[in-house]
Amino acid sequence: MEYTTLANGVKMPMEGFGVFQVEDGAVCEQAVTDALEAGYRMIDTAAAYFNEEAVGRAIQKSGIPREELFITTKLWIQDAGYENAKKAFQTSMDKLGLDYLDLYLIHQPMSDYYGSWRAMEELYEEGKIRAIGVCNFYPERLADLCVNARIVPMVNQVELHPFFQQADALDNMKEFGVQPEAWGPLAEGKHGIFTNEKLAAIAQKYGKSTAQVVLRWNVQRGVVIIPKSVHKNRMEENLDIWDFSLSEEDMSVIRTLDLGHSEIIDHSVAETAKWLNGWKIHD
Repeated sequence: MEYTTLANGVKMPMEGFGVFQVEDGAVCEQAVTDALEAGYRMIDTAAAYFNEEAVGRAIQKSGIPREELFITTKLWIQDAGYENAKKAFQTSMDKLGLDYLDLYLIHQPMSDYYGSWRAMEELYEEGKIRAIGVCNFYPERLADLCVNARIVPMVNQVELHPFFQQADALDNMKEFGVQPEAWGPLAEGKHGIFTNEKLAAIAQKYGKSTAQVVLRWNVQRGVVIIPKSVHKNRMEENLDIWDFSLSEEDMSVIRTLDLGHSEIIDHSVAETAKWLNGWKIHD
């Protein structure tokens, strides 16, 4: 495994395991167990994924020393605000069964995320979280928070894959010293990513799968990745990307695939804001 060093000096694995859309507790627990056995040491969950308890059970039974793991969870919109964020953090910690967290992220740039950030700054300074960051903060939102916050976010987890490459967003993150992390690094299987002719040709050249080429491409851009699978053979395949490097020519070919927009979610429209704010994770 390779690591990146965050702005505060914390080492973060360049690849982890995501559990979005794995709501069934037993399935999620087994998936995380398999991922840890396969060699993953970073697990990414969220309050809004409804599986923190399952992730926690898998961590506890793994027997892996806590300091070898890097655990991330996220604060949902419904719990935004200073007091709410403090409560939500403790709820997540109780579900995960942890006494400290490696990375806590604001899940969406909505509602009172400034109040949330102040709470997270305090939790970070108290040593309860090793690093704090955000998700889905497009350049203007990220720049605004970075300019006004007491502590600049250390990570921004956004959609990053060959069909939505966000080069300008990466430049913006670099300017503020924010580590980019990709959700949906395999485009959630959309746009024929696994059968794309250009990607398949590159994969054949290296004796790798298309998925491995796509993951390697993001890593070579300095992007942390968290691919998801419930199949152990795929987990192992996704982790097997450290024994080759894409040439600059191949990187250039992949750059031509950029559509310049998401085909998964459009954060710029009112319908998305209404839908996400309507997503309730508790009464």
